[in-house]
Amino acid sequence: MNSLLKQLNHTIKQENDYVYSMLSSLGKAIYFPKEGILSQSAEAKTKAKKFNATIGIATENGQPMHLQLIQETLSAYDPKDLYEYAPPAGKPELRSVWRKKIVAETPSLEGKTFSNPIVTNALTHGLSIAADLFVDSNDVIIVPDKNWENYEITFGIRRGAKLVNYPLYNSVGKFNAAGLKDAILAQKDSGKAVVLLNFPNNPTGYTPGTEEGEEIVTAILEGAKAGINVVVLIDDAYYGLFFEDSIRESLFGKLANIHPRVLAVKIDGATKEEYVWGFRVGFITFAAQSEPLLLALEQKAMGIIRATISSGPHPSQTFVLKALQSSEYTTQKHEKYEIMKNRANRVKQILDSGKYNDAWDYYPFNSGYFMCLKLKTVDAETLRIHLLEKYGVGTIALGVTDLRVAFSCVEETDLEELFENIYQGVKDIATI
Repeated sequence: MNSLLKQLNHTIKQENDYVYSMLSSLGKAIYFPKEGILSQSAEAKTKAKKFNATIGIATENGQPMHLQLIQETLSAYDPKDLYEYAPPAGKPELRSVWRKKIVAETPSLEGKTFSNPIVTNALTHGLSIAADLFVDSNDVIIVPDKNWENYEITFGIRRGAKLVNYPLYNSVGKFNAAGLKDAILAQKDSGKAVVLLNFPNNPTGYTPGTEEGEEIVTAILEGAKAGINVVVLIDDAYYGLFFEDSIRESLFGKLANIHPRVLAVKIDGATKEEYVWGFRVGFITFAAQSEPLLLALEQKAMGIIRATISSGPHPSQTFVLKALQSSEYTTQKHEKYEIMKNRANRVKQILDSGKYNDAWDYYPFNSGYFMCLKLKTVDAETLRIHLLEKYGVGTIALGVTDLRVAFSCVEETDLEELFENIYQGVKDIATI
């Protein structure tokens, strides 16, 4: 066994053997090589004052070589912040700023221990890293029945896990913490469960309230107390877009350090939070009570990155960092939040008018980008196709009854027409 790998695994076992048991076979085998091209290049960067003939980039006149036609469009940035490789864990300044952001937005983290965020190639990549580290074939992934379809690909198809569903809502339209608890406790024999939490939820746009949040934490804690090792993956893709009564911080804060058998992993990013979808900048952050354990998990995550994409794109990390450091950041972000909030509120006004009650109900929503209709009389896929072909309206069909509508990409003044089109589509199908 590689000596560095042996040391990493020894550290994790020594600091928390439950966490070592949570690792997949790949998670136990992966490490970040400290000897080789990257480490030798890093050493040369500080000591090779005459000639640095190590890393595979080209330089010219003391700067990374570049095409002027590209640099002209990026003239506000120094070439060293664009063209060089970013470190596998991401731009250090960006990691530091994002960590401060997490602390400021998550009061429950006070006094708790968690890692420095590692930069990922957006949220999907962060989920994929977590899957590689913690999921083996036939491991159970616990997700609500309303969930993002990519979970099936990332955890089910790619890693061979078994997805176990529970109803997202209980009988009174609140988060079904009892269903979550039952699904966790059902894994008593295997001794391991991976719980995936996504708030605001995709596709429904629902975020639990404060009491519901406490119930979620209690459900996970009860699983740990029953002897189950619980990896909690917190998908915070739409974090911050909370429009009504709901928790206002990530459950990462409440779940961090609550029990030795619980490992909380926050997966978030600038993608939706900062409205930079194409930049592909995300983060993965671990919470545990041991600093050596956190450092070992970071090294393993970096090993996954090194083995797959090597490192994330440098320019987009620089762009996000500059935005977060700007004096205009808070003001401009609030302006966009208000636009999103107004759209969500307008959707609720339209749906609560009673005009469309014969055609659909809607699932509770209070946050995020989406809401979801529950159709009463027509098939969702049939309606989706009809809306496209007759009205030029795009929606997402989920199962037989559910139709996801993204109000995030429709102007507030157009929302009433959107739902009128959907309603007319239902009526059209009913007469066929």
